[in-house]
Amino acid sequence: MKEWIRHKQFIVLTGNYGSGKTEIALQLAYDLRAQGETTLVDLDIVNPYFRSAEKRTELEEAGIRVLMPVFAMTTVDIPALPAEIQSVFDVPAQRVVFDVGGDDTGAAALGRYYPSFSARREETLTSMVINCMRPLTGTVEDVCDLAERIRSRSRMELDLLINNANLADQTTPDMAEKGEELVLACAEKLGVPKVLTTGTEDVLSRCALRTPRLLITRRMKPEWMEEI
Repeated sequence: MKEWIRHKQFIVLTGNYGSGKTEIALQLAYDLRAQGETTLVDLDIVNPYFRSAEKRTELEEAGIRVLMPVFAMTTVDIPALPAEIQSVFDVPAQRVVFDVGGDDTGAAALGRYYPSFSARREETLTSMVINCMRPLTGTVEDVCDLAERIRSRSRMELDLLINNANLADQTTPDMAEKGEELVLACAEKLGVPKVLTTGTEDVLSRCALRTPRLLITRRMKPEWMEEI
């Protein structure tokens, strides 16, 4: 894991529905747990079937605290964010990963905590996950439009773009390389200083990449494959 991720206290993952935010959030939570107390906060108020909560038991057995919307994993249409989430900003030694709901609508939940993030700007890394193999994020224009909407709703600037180009088990090195090219172009246009590529060791070990890599273990079936 890169130093500029490991040394941050708050890591925020935004992005479009199906971009792979939750998979990356899980990986970061496990990696950071090796350094100390870690909490995974799911701010997904878009999808009531709380994605990270599907792995809650596994996470808690690994010593990772999980905070999620009230009524997550139920059929209630509008989950509510518990007051307990605010408490994570008061524990200096704790690492916190925020898995934010899809697109700019989900980013509105992030905006609720803007004053707390703003007061801790130096300890916060805000990222956007991009899977160029998914609809609505296949071009520089589409990604930049979504990024600007997320910025507007959350009121937070992006520090990092994450290239997570994949089609689950059908992912090829070519896809990761194509995704990197697109994400680098987006970073230049948006003025985002850092770019990272994620993927499995099998895929990334066969890639010629210019960006740092974060190896992930796929723990969840992608949302877009659930009906297959």
